[in-house]
Amino acid sequence: MSGSARLGRGTGRDFGSGWVSGMLGVTCAALGYGAVLCMLFPDLLTTPSARALYPMGLIRFLVYLLLVVGFALGLLSALLRRRKTLGLTALALATAATLLVGSGVEVSAEVTGTRTVGLDWFLLNLFVLALIFVPLERIWPRLRAQPILRVGWSTDLMHFAVSHLAVQVTVALTLLPAALFFRWATSPWLQDAVAAQPLALQVVQIVLVADLSEYAVHRAFHRVPWLWRFHAVHHSSRALDWLAGSRLHLVDIVVTRGLSFVPLYVLGFAPPAVYAYLVFVSFHAVFIHANVRFDFRPLDWVLVTPRFHHWHHAAEPEAVDRNFAVHLPLIDRVFGTAYLPGRWPQAYGLEGNPVPGGYWRQLVEPFRRAARSAR
Repeated sequence: MSGSARLGRGTGRDFGSGWVSGMLGVTCAALGYGAVLCMLFPDLLTTPSARALYPMGLIRFLVYLLLVVGFALGLLSALLRRRKTLGLTALALATAATLLVGSGVEVSAEVTGTRTVGLDWFLLNLFVLALIFVPLERIWPRLRAQPILRVGWSTDLMHFAVSHLAVQVTVALTLLPAALFFRWATSPWLQDAVAAQPLALQVVQIVLVADLSEYAVHRAFHRVPWLWRFHAVHHSSRALDWLAGSRLHLVDIVVTRGLSFVPLYVLGFAPPAVYAYLVFVSFHAVFIHANVRFDFRPLDWVLVTPRFHHWHHAAEPEAVDRNFAVHLPLIDRVFGTAYLPGRWPQAYGLEGNPVPGGYWRQLVEPFRRAARSAR
């Protein structure tokens, strides 16, 4: 073996180089460390409405498993890889969490804090979504050459993190418009009648009502210039996968969710039906952005599929301002905005790449553009 070949061993990303084990080790150890912090400081780091719902026995087992796996994979990476950064990071995180008593941390029975960072919500969503969608994208990829850590992944992970860590703020702002401006539109007899319906029927109705609202708001974000400045962030990704759908400006999130919630509030759907819809939309919104090649042609006009929504993000001119519906493609057909040829898009993103890279630059850029336009 030549000297250059020996030098390159353990520094690339090929299987057996220690990169895969290192990345998995850091991920597992970081998730475990974050969970230990949540158990140590529940008042500060956990979501009040979710605390009573956690099965702590299962949570403790998962934390223990994450720390053991993270430590083992970190050690493997350190042995295989010439550059030890990934392996040592995983070992350090797993060790630090263990020194903090690991999964055996006692959680105080009296947890009263309400102003918190939703670290638990972020960790739980990241763990569940990655566990489901990363294997799907590896086994049935739409673009086989697209890596898990493709260009822009760190920016999208930051969007994902901020929106989940600030979950209490975004939820409060989502509920605020309905409570402040549309209380006059509520009618007790109508709300009682709606809430008395079978749960499954309410969920179907919520999907329809919410998607009609989302269609209108979504189309407005494309047509109104000052709104487009914020929504352009979502369309700036040149690669789609399960994480790309998280690239949303906070203004986009608050306005879309706030206006979409108004008809649900006015009609008075029962909370269990609303929660069921929120679970559905959490997974469906991720799925339609995913890098998967599933072909659902019989369902293409029944429920929005990845191919249908990928055309919404396509860079091809004929696909611009098409496929606004989030759940029901029939809405696009009714309003003449549906576009679904018998193939997948060739490219994604915006012409000229007008949106900068990096989370903080994307957060500030719409306001800077507005200021420049005003001047």
